[in-house]
Amino acid sequence: MGRAALLGMTMLAGLAPALTGTARAEDDLAAGATGLLPDGHFLTPFAAPGAQLFALKPGLSDFPGYVANVAMTSALSPDGRTLLVLSAGYNQLYSKTGATIAADSNEYVFVYDVSSGTPKQTQVLQVPNTFIGLAFAPDGQSFYVPGGVDDNVHVFRKSGDTWAESGSPIALGHNNTGNGLEVKPMAAGIAVTADGKHAVVANNYNDSVSVLDLTAGTKVGELDLRPGIINPAQSGQAGGEYPIWVAIQGTTAYVSAQRDREIDVVDFSTPASPTLVTRVRVPGNPNRMVVDKAGARLYVAADNADAVFVINTATNAVIETIHAAAPEGLLTNPETFRGAATNSVALSADGRTLYVTDGDINAVAVIPLSGAAPHHVQGLIPTAWYPNDVTPSADGSHLYVANGQSDPGPNPGNCSTNSYNAQRAAFCGSHNQYVLQIQKGGLLSMRTPEASALDSLTRQVAANDGFNTYPVPADERMMAALRARIHHVIYIVKENRTYDQILGDLGRGNGDPKLTEFGRAITPNFHRISRQFVDMDNFYDAGAVSGDGWPWSTSARESDIGIKTLPLNYSGRGLAYDWEGTNRNVDVAIPTLAGRQKAQPLYPNDPNLLPGTNNQAAPDGPAPGEGQRGYLWDSALRSGLSVRNYGFFIDLSRYSVSISDRIPPVADPYAQKLQVAYSANPTLLPLTDIYYRGFDNNFPDFYRVQEWDREFTAYERSGTLPNLELVRLMHDHMGNFGTASFGIDTPEKQQADNDYAVGRVVDRVAHSRFKDDTLIFVLEDDAQDGADHVDARRSTAYIVGPYVKHHAVISTHYSTVNLLRTIEDILGIDHLCINDAYQRPMTDVFDLGQPMWNYEAVPSRALITASLPLPAQYARLAPIPSTHPASWWAEQTRGYDWSREDLNNAEAFNRLIWSGLKGGVPYPGDATPGDAARDDDAHEHADAGASARLAERADH
Repeated sequence: MGRAALLGMTMLAGLAPALTGTARAEDDLAAGATGLLPDGHFLTPFAAPGAQLFALKPGLSDFPGYVANVAMTSALSPDGRTLLVLSAGYNQLYSKTGATIAADSNEYVFVYDVSSGTPKQTQVLQVPNTFIGLAFAPDGQSFYVPGGVDDNVHVFRKSGDTWAESGSPIALGHNNTGNGLEVKPMAAGIAVTADGKHAVVANNYNDSVSVLDLTAGTKVGELDLRPGIINPAQSGQAGGEYPIWVAIQGTTAYVSAQRDREIDVVDFSTPASPTLVTRVRVPGNPNRMVVDKAGARLYVAADNADAVFVINTATNAVIETIHAAAPEGLLTNPETFRGAATNSVALSADGRTLYVTDGDINAVAVIPLSGAAPHHVQGLIPTAWYPNDVTPSADGSHLYVANGQSDPGPNPGNCSTNSYNAQRAAFCGSHNQYVLQIQKGGLLSMRTPEASALDSLTRQVAANDGFNTYPVPADERMMAALRARIHHVIYIVKENRTYDQILGDLGRGNGDPKLTEFGRAITPNFHRISRQFVDMDNFYDAGAVSGDGWPWSTSARESDIGIKTLPLNYSGRGLAYDWEGTNRNVDVAIPTLAGRQKAQPLYPNDPNLLPGTNNQAAPDGPAPGEGQRGYLWDSALRSGLSVRNYGFFIDLSRYSVSISDRIPPVADPYAQKLQVAYSANPTLLPLTDIYYRGFDNNFPDFYRVQEWDREFTAYERSGTLPNLELVRLMHDHMGNFGTASFGIDTPEKQQADNDYAVGRVVDRVAHSRFKDDTLIFVLEDDAQDGADHVDARRSTAYIVGPYVKHHAVISTHYSTVNLLRTIEDILGIDHLCINDAYQRPMTDVFDLGQPMWNYEAVPSRALITASLPLPAQYARLAPIPSTHPASWWAEQTRGYDWSREDLNNAEAFNRLIWSGLKGGVPYPGDATPGDAARDDDAHEHADAGASARLAERADH
């Protein structure tokens, strides 16, 4: 569906999104049975017949009500009586002293008896770490769990009716080292041979597979899948990288290598010397696979293709592509807009039906396999939030779906246990309300729907995701009018703040001043912009943290591998930060070894280390041939528009204070011709201002804007301002208090620096030749670092310029997706995926009767003591002192790593900021039973608000 057909949407006649079935019990909410999500989708997990949602409760003695997050993988025993569900999430819990409670900070295997159809939890087993792999032995008396970053495989055996780990895990022997820069191994998928004697494990970060002798309990063979390692004549060729899943037929293993989009076929008939047979290329990121009982067909789920590829195992050729996002006719141009995140496949026991999980549309696709190809989706079944796996029962009567997360809801006690102050930590108790802790996993059980029920269930999914929509005439008119008037968009992305944390004291809108930490005195420009233009008090970041916030903010979705790896990375369970262009800390925008060594002198002399520009986490564009080009700037370039990049997707390795070749924080790098930015995206490489410093808390946003303004002044002289400018202003993240430059070295100063920087951009545009045809959009990539009484993902967003309403409060539920949709429609470029294509633009923000606007930036008086060249009239004012000097903040954060966003314990940092700024004021949610009651009220009101928004959406 093209842009013109999707300028605005409203609901077609049919099912409206609504919670159906069982009542919303506490466990249902914890497991993901909420309605309206922060990304604008709806959930109706109880719509299917007999649907029940089970919270993953490990039964921890210290936290008896704790629910684990991220149900990753499920497996049914050969006799069909036992279902295993593996968690692979954040799952870190902290004591009142701030220490990690090791006994309560594990991953889990939940054991269910499904002999009667309905799951009954019988046991919970713990493993320190894991990722995605889980497999039964063919006799059903053992199962195997790869240990993720621990680089091993756990063996569990059954004795009577009880499971227990048997002996020490089988070591995979990669010496704590993966292929990349400062990365560790990561054991991923596993498959077991039909005779139960051997297993093959995908070594996700070593680009290899290991063959295990299960009788001896040892590794007996390994094959590096990279072309240049197998054959030196192919040195420097990409292949076999990021293997994640294994399927076995006889002594042939099929391995899905995600970065290079191929299935590697491995012969391990000689277990000690496995060999590569061939590579089968697929136009998407292959994920989980299943071989049919006859061993003739391999079914491969593939993200970015929203498809299942069928491979003939006799010829190792793709013989069919099954589009898995929706039935024919439900989506217009289903091959154009991607984003369903097809991520797992399962066959019914009789082999007649293929079940496929589409993670990002929260659905299971049902695909009958009877008859000749081509095969199609017959219908969709709604699930809870982000299904990761589906398992049919042995008798075909039930489906079991492992879902990854839930809506976090409010986090007024966003409480961090910490080690910096024992007395203050005691107030904290054990709230553990970091956003990745309060997003929960769950197991959805349902009766297998009859064919006659699939029509209504499919319409329910379509309503949940906005597929059954048509343009709203008022939206079309507004966007067309803006498109005729606006020729430039400046898109600013910031870091990590909730609405209440900044604007809770605004005095209008739905704010809680008790939760405000950086109010009007510290952020005068954000307050003035919100009052002078629009206060969007119901705006949500689609991402929970930067790892998914940046994909959502640039492509309106995230990759399946991104959502799977994020909680492990953030909990310190391995994996690299692959969400802003780099892979395993390698700048893959630079294709050559020589180029990488020039940009990063510490890069090893290894031509086989992630060669080429493939990026395993990048989204595809909407049309064929647009692999890894699904970002906002790609769409603008495809439409012939001009783009300039200031700080998006930059390799950050050269900013670390711990390396000898660090690029110093220079106020005017252009004057010195000092390159301070190396792009990590191949498309942005020639479009990036190399003098604009990327994410670095040592450096003020003030001087970032100075460099932006240098080019803006040149554009003003020439009249050639780019149509789309990408501007990263990140200092509201805060950090590096002991090494920060130019005196911006306390939380108050860093927030004020960010506030003034955004204000200066707005001011500069307002007094330029471009003021009448330029709009400025500002958001946080995520809201993880603060409390909010409505939702942990509610955040600040600002829209400034001509035709924006004045002095208005906009309480329409908007998200990152709506903001991107609005930019696209105004610029007249195509949408990025099925998310922004089927959600409405932010029409309520605009008024065509308001062409005139102006703005003057004011610095917070917190900046007066810094070493910035503020206007003279402000330098004479009395400064606002920081609550503590930089030395105090540096001491309290000793040991923190600020080299990239989100490396530190966000809960601890949140708590430190509150204590450091508020002194003896108890953290919200800590102190009294009355506070707890108010917290309960907040949850209740938030649930009521979600229900009201559901009803509002249904009425359209």
